[in-house]
Amino acid sequence: MNMRYRNMFLLTIGCVLAGCALPLPERPDFSMNLPAHWAAGQSSTNAPHGKWWETLGNVELAGLVEEALANNPDLQATAVRLEQARLRQHIAGADRRPTLSASLDASKKRSNFIGLPIGGSSVLTSRSENYGFTLSSNWEADVWGRIRAGQLAASMDTATARAELRAARQSLAAQTVKAWLTLTEAREQLGLAEANVAILETTARQANLRYGLGVGPALDLRLAEVNLAAARAGVGQWRSPRAEARRQLEVLLGRYPAGALEGVPVLPELSSAIPAGLPSQLLTRRPDILGAHSRLIAADARTAVARAELYPKFSLTASGGTSSDEFENLMNNNLLVWSLGTNLTQPIFNSGRLRANVKLREAMAAEAVIQYRATVLNAFAEVETALANEGWLAGREARLTEAARKAAQALGLAENRFTRGLEPFSRVLETQRRVNEFSSQQVSVRRLRLENRVNLHLALGGGFDAPKEEAP
Repeated sequence: MNMRYRNMFLLTIGCVLAGCALPLPERPDFSMNLPAHWAAGQSSTNAPHGKWWETLGNVELAGLVEEALANNPDLQATAVRLEQARLRQHIAGADRRPTLSASLDASKKRSNFIGLPIGGSSVLTSRSENYGFTLSSNWEADVWGRIRAGQLAASMDTATARAELRAARQSLAAQTVKAWLTLTEAREQLGLAEANVAILETTARQANLRYGLGVGPALDLRLAEVNLAAARAGVGQWRSPRAEARRQLEVLLGRYPAGALEGVPVLPELSSAIPAGLPSQLLTRRPDILGAHSRLIAADARTAVARAELYPKFSLTASGGTSSDEFENLMNNNLLVWSLGTNLTQPIFNSGRLRANVKLREAMAAEAVIQYRATVLNAFAEVETALANEGWLAGREARLTEAARKAAQALGLAENRFTRGLEPFSRVLETQRRVNEFSSQQVSVRRLRLENRVNLHLALGGGFDAPKEEAP
């Protein structure tokens, strides 16, 4: 054997025996100066936990969320993708173990010897049978860590799919709650609009009666009729959003969108506590951050795979079995055959494809780092925004509540002064309009506050424990 090739062979064998390998990528660090508390608003330092939608105190809503988590087809598809990732991880892990296969061969052959006649016109022929049984094995020595890096990448793909399933569950819960809130607001607004129509119908009848008796001007009657027509239009304004919210919610639940859900008549009240936890806890709680981190590690692992492709591949093969012209002799040890072999493959010329692939994987890993940082910053921004909106919306609701209370008091005074002839009828109509307007805005702001609380829980990473099917 040529001395150069002999030394290369011995070096490869030595690496196998010593277990030398390229180092696998380590878990990357992400350093950021995190504050001790959230910058926007005050919140509890207790981390969110459990099923956060149950804090709204509505049994019907809790049942709808559970139904959506069980039956939503998009969520089921995400769960199937997690199973696919687990299977790919299993396949990648199998590459590190030797393969063993068995084969059983049988053949029957007839040959004609042309040009060798016997007895004049006869052709000499022969028949033969051959049977063989073989066990063969192959194993690639993971000298440079290529297979291990590929297994790590597949494992991180599974972790990413698991994080995506958690994110999908949390997003679905949030969508279900928001659709239910929209439906409830539409029903409550519809109730307010219908009650306002009933009041204005009475007002219009009174104006018509006063006009008929000659004690009320035609202007009062026309203004009452205008307000009544506008109120009736407002009733129709909320019927379409209610029907749309019904069907949207039914689709999320995996039901046929028949528009049969009713919801509850009044929006629930918010709990005062905001369990936002500490900013540092967000890095290990939000599934999109965990998924981005897993993708980063997978990208580094695939870079290690690409680098290992530049080095030789060393594999061992072995086979053994029997071969006989009679089937019953296949188990005869005297007919045993076997072989052992090694294979060493070194890429020499491939037009720079392998090195270009290394550069490509390094660029993809650099992109994964950038995406991870962007995901982290976006996550903190979402929490801070939701916390800031919490205070702003609470103040707006308080001011609208006060305005509605004072408008109701003003309506009572206007009606009293009108009956004594001290105020025109138009003042009563204007005050009625303001009462209805403030009441409607108050309901809308309460729904916005509830939706913002949903956004806050989603930004914090949900809050319910990972289900059993997500366990590794």
